[in-house]
Amino acid sequence: MADRTTADGPTIRRLTPRARQIAAVARELLEESGPALLTMRALADRLGIKAPSLYKHFPDKHAVEVELIAQLLTETAEALEAAEARAPGSLAALADAYRDYALAHPHLYCLATEHPLPRTELPAGLEGRAALPLLRACGDDLGLARAIWAFAHGMVTLEIHGRFPPEADLDTAWKRGLKALRP
Repeated sequence: MADRTTADGPTIRRLTPRARQIAAVARELLEESGPALLTMRALADRLGIKAPSLYKHFPDKHAVEVELIAQLLTETAEALEAAEARAPGSLAALADAYRDYALAHPHLYCLATEHPLPRTELPAGLEGRAALPLLRACGDDLGLARAIWAFAHGMVTLEIHGRFPPEADLDTAWKRGLKALRP
């Protein structure tokens, strides 16, 4: 794996073609079965190789997980940037994009958010890029942006884990929560 810095943005992670293939298969396994069943042995079996062959491309399972977290942050940034372009300054548009992405990729979302973020191992600037649309919508008020993100993360996590009763009107809960945070 190699990183490079672009003139207009964060460091971009460059993987070898084989490492990209391994990461893609890891993501398939994760999306199908969840984080607990994403093992180097399961990954090797899916690829039709022996597990030690994986270590030529990723030093360990953690490195594979870091790559998947980088994918989540990149894709989340893209989803939020697109929502911001469609509706500049709209917290509702950003919240919808965030929720839609998380619910479309629940296992990836949980892998990336249920443990400490491996910041030092991610491409430089990627976490900031993912946060920037929300920060702009909050008028650069970092405290407000963090409060709104915490609300959105909590709501998504509870929804992913089926913690709301079936009759819960989650769309209304989202709207009221956002309004309460930014009347």
